Amino acid sequence: MSKRDYYDVLGVSKDADERALKSAYRKLAMKYHPDQNQGDEAAEANFKQVGEAYAILSDADKKAAYDRFGHAAFENGGMGGGGGNPFGGDPGDIFQDIFSQVFGGGGGRRRGGPQRGADLRYDMDISLEEAFAGKDTTINVPSAVTCSPCGGSGAEAGSSPETCSTCGGAGRVRASQGFFTMERTCARCSGRGTVISKPCKTCHGAGQVQEDRNLSVKIPAGVETGMRIRLSGEGEPGAKGGPKGDLYIFVTVAEHDIFERDGANLYCRTPVSMVTASLGGEIEIPTIDGARQRVNIPEGAQTGRKLRLRNKGMPSLRGSPATGDLYIEMFVETPRNLSGRQKELMREFCDCSGADCNPESDGFVGRVKKFWDGLGDEAAKH
Repeated sequence: MSKRDYYDVLGVSKDADERALKSAYRKLAMKYHPDQNQGDEAAEANFKQVGEAYAILSDADKKAAYDRFGHAAFENGGMGGGGGNPFGGDPGDIFQDIFSQVFGGGGGRRRGGPQRGADLRYDMDISLEEAFAGKDTTINVPSAVTCSPCGGSGAEAGSSPETCSTCGGAGRVRASQGFFTMERTCARCSGRGTVISKPCKTCHGAGQVQEDRNLSVKIPAGVETGMRIRLSGEGEPGAKGGPKGDLYIFVTVAEHDIFERDGANLYCRTPVSMVTASLGGEIEIPTIDGARQRVNIPEGAQTGRKLRLRNKGMPSLRGSPATGDLYIEMFVETPRNLSGRQKELMREFCDCSGADCNPESDGFVGRVKKFWDGLGDEAAKH
């Protein structure tokens, strides 16, 4: 059975540069990797073929020979008398080097060394007042910490972890599969490189125990929902002496009964009596810092009108402006539960009111009349 053309295997043209070759190889090697296709012989064969094609085409000398003579360049001792092996040595070792270089070097071999600890997440709910003023607080974080009796080794006092006899401490084992040599996690030590014959009675060989920790946290003024605060090195401890992870505090600011927030600005929907809205006057409103603010309502104020109080909003974490504003959004309240005398006065007011008192209503009535008249004209045409 004739071998497939190497360019066809990688799906590239003959003038493909090094970058295109590497990109094609990465995609196909990940697609057909045995770890992703366990028990699939066809995928394993494709994986080997892809590696062989890349090994030839990524080498300038081998590529030149292949372009001139095809597969015959590497048969019967071609390219230096390698006995049919185009790599000129142990094909498994060389292919492993190629795979490591393309996919980030070293691959899983580093799993047996120090590993960074896991990051932790803590969700914190605070009030709008706390977000305004900032907050110094203490949180209780349940997390894994290094076991004191064994010092994190997982072994009972007086003993120590032993080098895994299966992988020799590498945490990975290599197995030849035809033309290539593959690496997999050592099943005996689960990639740690060591085994514990006498586990610590406190942590049962894990090297870590669960413990609650109290941490001081400073919540900055102006914090918003969705922001996170990072406490470096307050996550879980790393394995084999690796660094600790980080703790991330995710903040949620609760909704407020009076104020609605939009960035650094606050909005307060405020009821105004019909009399105050008509004649003008003063109302008293709260501010987020707990103070009271008197606001002048202009004569003839309408629902939806906004009054702006500068620098009465929230602190800003983004710089300018340093503090937001507070917007008072008025809505004119219609009187209810009127007495007989009040209704009589309202009717008297209505009788003596004209277009000057209700300009919006009169204008709307005029537009409606014009609309109806237009409909009548169209109907008359038909």
